[in-house]
Amino acid sequence: MQRSHRGAYITALVVVFMVGLLAFAYQTRDKNGNKAPITAVGSTALQPLVEAAGEDYQKSHPGVSVTVQGGGSGTGLSQIAQGAVSLGNSDLYAEEKKGIKSKDLVDHRVAVVGIMPIINKSAGVSDLTLQQLTDIFTGKIQNWKEVGGQDQPIVLVNRAAGSGTRAAFEKWAMKGASSKEAQEQDSSGMVKSIVKSTPGAISYVAFAYKSNDVTMAKVNGIQPTNENVENGTYPIWSYEHIYTKGKPEGDTKQFLSYMDSKEFQDKYVEKLGYITMKNMQIDRDVNGHVTRK
Repeated sequence: MQRSHRGAYITALVVVFMVGLLAFAYQTRDKNGNKAPITAVGSTALQPLVEAAGEDYQKSHPGVSVTVQGGGSGTGLSQIAQGAVSLGNSDLYAEEKKGIKSKDLVDHRVAVVGIMPIINKSAGVSDLTLQQLTDIFTGKIQNWKEVGGQDQPIVLVNRAAGSGTRAAFEKWAMKGASSKEAQEQDSSGMVKSIVKSTPGAISYVAFAYKSNDVTMAKVNGIQPTNENVENGTYPIWSYEHIYTKGKPEGDTKQFLSYMDSKEFQDKYVEKLGYITMKNMQIDRDVNGHVTRK
């Protein structure tokens, strides 16, 4: 087993274990009648925003516990579909995940996330077209000199197959093509760390993971900025969904209302690198049809 695959396997086991603990906590209440905790599992791109909401919400609602775990959008959708957790965090529409009965779930869109290619600075490339991105991640282009960079092999770093960030990148940057086999990582933070330290590496992360120690590449000459996502000129983005199984009730309903409130949106969404729903000048459905607001 290759080292990267072994690490991903161990990480997956840890995630499954943690999700199991969350599911047990969610489905049980203690003998003193304490409230069941709000448990959120899924997208690591959305995780920082939900964690911020949880920390604030617990301060103003004594006795309520909010626990947030990553694992990827696929895990979030699977767990909420099974009723094992309170909230399933996803960068995907539930309809895009095979085996999920989307009609049983309620979609709460809390923000928009831009997704950008990141490249190790040694490659000497800062602008790629969508076609070049497709050719790089499918293996047709294998050296940076083919796109105006250094004579250096391209090292692909992918998110794991269940990642909503990966699915969104393949859908909107690669026109639905699948990336060639490459090393995979379960978190956006680890992806950024590997790209930073590996000559010739390229991957993709949410805008929330912007960093000056990697090259944040333009796409078709367009900078990956909130403004360019909002006006529809930057193409690689997705909605941040929080799914519930059926209509939310009680503390879960109140927590989602807090995340949707002007107070929370103004305080955290842009600060943490996301885009507020109210700033979007376009809407895009699951099939990619765009309408102007």
